[in-house]
Amino acid sequence: MASIQEKIQELKAMQAKVKLGGGEKRINKQHASGKLTARERIDKLLDDGSFVEIDQFVQHRCTNFGMEKVEAPGEGVVTGYGTVNGRLVYVYAQDFTVIGGSLGEMHAAKIVKVQDLALKMGAPIIGLNDSGGARIQEAVDALGGYGKIFYRNTLSSGVVPQISVIMGPCAGGAVYSPALTDFIFMVKNTSQMFITGPQVIKSVTAEEVTAEALGGAMTHNSISGVAHFAAETDEDCMQQVRYLLSFLPSNNLDELPLKSTDDDSNRTEAALDSFLPDNPNQPYNMKDIIKTIVDNGEFYEANIYYAQNIITGFARFGGRTVGVIANQPMVMAGCLDINASDKSARFIRFCDAFNISLVNLVDVPGFLPGTGQETGGIIRHSNYSQSLRRFVYGNVL
Repeated sequence: MASIQEKIQELKAMQAKVKLGGGEKRINKQHASGKLTARERIDKLLDDGSFVEIDQFVQHRCTNFGMEKVEAPGEGVVTGYGTVNGRLVYVYAQDFTVIGGSLGEMHAAKIVKVQDLALKMGAPIIGLNDSGGARIQEAVDALGGYGKIFYRNTLSSGVVPQISVIMGPCAGGAVYSPALTDFIFMVKNTSQMFITGPQVIKSVTAEEVTAEALGGAMTHNSISGVAHFAAETDEDCMQQVRYLLSFLPSNNLDELPLKSTDDDSNRTEAALDSFLPDNPNQPYNMKDIIKTIVDNGEFYEANIYYAQNIITGFARFGGRTVGVIANQPMVMAGCLDINASDKSARFIRFCDAFNISLVNLVDVPGFLPGTGQETGGIIRHSNYSQSLRRFVYGNVL
């Protein structure tokens, strides 16, 4: 019979094997492509020494197509909880070094468990996504796993903040869950999102497109509007996620975080007298006004590259978080179109769910005219935006 010390050594060896993921060769390949590993990302995201891993030794039970011979340390995903600036968060990070981060039955079960815990504890959940999609060897079991994740996304919507971080090539089912969450971060040049990749598109429609042009960070930040934030590197992305969390409550019943400030709430700002031009047809930058009136000029803009005729983001007044919505006269004279309506409506809905007060800076000539807007359904899009805005402000008043 093995001694206690032998069992401890065996446990440590098992832990070391799991922490190595797909092995040194694949880790080096990950680094060579400019990406951190799943565990390195968690270390950058959470407060030092705060991470507690759960379900470390979970294994798949698939025997199709030789999978019984395939080892997948940690089932290709690292899950657990820790703190960001001392506040509890739950996190999962897909490990691309283990079968390409593909999602199988038990991989999904690990994610679902932290989703349930986050909802139970009333804490934000952060998903670090780096996955090629469903593990095809597991077929329906993998697809069923996605369904369970999506269901938790809907249960958590408006209850706890859900943040998705795209940190590699995510395709197929791997992009649906992020689209159901509150905010999506992407990393320039190393992350992509698409339902079908370039090769499938070429075979079906004969279109030739690169992965970056099809679903890269700037494509989804500036054209589709699917993503909200773009980062330069993995490290920069983790810092941005930490920064966003500093504005948000832990759940829809929690108080907003209060940050101490030496910015006098009663100050008079003479610069405001010079921002508006004498000529009403001359544009000005609304962001200058926002940064002048908020605490210490600190404004974190969301969807900065998308529908730039309207501005959305987070700031503070008196140390307390507010959501800011403002027309931008520098772009399309600040008029509203389909994309601006969708962008503002979604932001208003989030702020309403988490009791974040709204500051609305208005300088708008109306809605954008044109056949493209009318046939694109501006009546429907703008009506939803305006109805939601009136509903939220009505509740506040």
